[in-house]
Amino acid sequence: MLTTGLAAVSTAILAMNRQLQVREVLQTIVRSARELLDAEYAALGVPDDRGGFAQFVVDGVSDEQWKAIGPLPRQHGILAAMLEEATPQRLADVRRDPRFGGWPQAHPELTDFLGMPVVEGEEVLGALFLSNKRRPGPDDERGSEPERARRPGPDDRSSFTEEDEALLGLLAEHAAIALSNARLHERGRELTIAAERTRIAHELHDAVAQKLFSLRLTSQAAAALVHRDPERARAELQEVAVLAADAADELRAAVVELRPAALEDDGLVAALRAHVQVLHRAHAATVTFTAHGVRVLPSPQEEAVLRVAQEALHNALRHADADRVEVALDRTSAGRARLAVTDNGRGFDPGEVRRAGRHLGLVSMTDRAAGVGGTLTVSSAPGEGTSVELEVPGG
Repeated sequence: MLTTGLAAVSTAILAMNRQLQVREVLQTIVRSARELLDAEYAALGVPDDRGGFAQFVVDGVSDEQWKAIGPLPRQHGILAAMLEEATPQRLADVRRDPRFGGWPQAHPELTDFLGMPVVEGEEVLGALFLSNKRRPGPDDERGSEPERARRPGPDDRSSFTEEDEALLGLLAEHAAIALSNARLHERGRELTIAAERTRIAHELHDAVAQKLFSLRLTSQAAAALVHRDPERARAELQEVAVLAADAADELRAAVVELRPAALEDDGLVAALRAHVQVLHRAHAATVTFTAHGVRVLPSPQEEAVLRVAQEALHNALRHADADRVEVALDRTSAGRARLAVTDNGRGFDPGEVRRAGRHLGLVSMTDRAAGVGGTLTVSSAPGEGTSVELEVPGG
């Protein structure tokens, strides 16, 4: 069984390491542990510093059952022992343990119990536990499907073995690594978002502050000319209207960029479509989006595609004087995801832009592409519009 179990652990470890979001890692750990040791229920709690759990993930319980159980458990009883003592807990019947404090009415009935702390260094990251190990049937080591499918009574279950404990311990060690990596990834994303917001704040201050200063001077000039030179005053007021409209556009664009994209909840296609719809409503230009054949991409690729699209759209709408911008997401014949942002604006000479020291976000877009193993191509010429194409692996 141990050899078979090690192969299953290897499969579970690979599954955990494919995930980059903490919640996904927790769910993979719990699901893998339950399948590995053939238990009816599995759960993993990540403690907070207030005696409760910041996250609590279960497997083997339906959504309806989970809602009926009620609030998350507190750190007490055997769960507290795992967190405080960082020691495994293997019990024939959890209900007979002196630390058992009961459970809510809708909670499933648990008997035999195997708990394992998830530890990194001296820090206990979580408490992983299984309950109600299924009893092997007479047909083979794991039992026939009807035997395994039925819900046995308390006296009909075998307890978890030392081999089970060893396998769960091995899984918990790798779970700690996967969970730590996911936390580092999310922290890195938070820092990236913070840096992006700081950049936008600086841009907003520079652009809008300058326009508001010009707006103030122009309005003062108009006021001074109202009686002495009405025609010039009228021209100055028209300039006030233009400056006010420009400032409003700057603010709208900043709000759009500051709004967090729903990549985690909705995925890349939905996030891009929502972003394009907002820009279409906020600007005079027609902004369209199409998507064909793109599967779910790894999180870094999805974020890179979204950010490049945002930068390219920013350039098209604020600098190119375009009245039509098309955003397309599709799949190449080589199986890569391809983003294309094309506008019919004034265009530019890429060589001249580089010589003048202006970047139009080209450096950041190129860096984002390179960071996920992708390539960025920018095609433009004066009077002929601009096309930005990004290809990333994993489409």
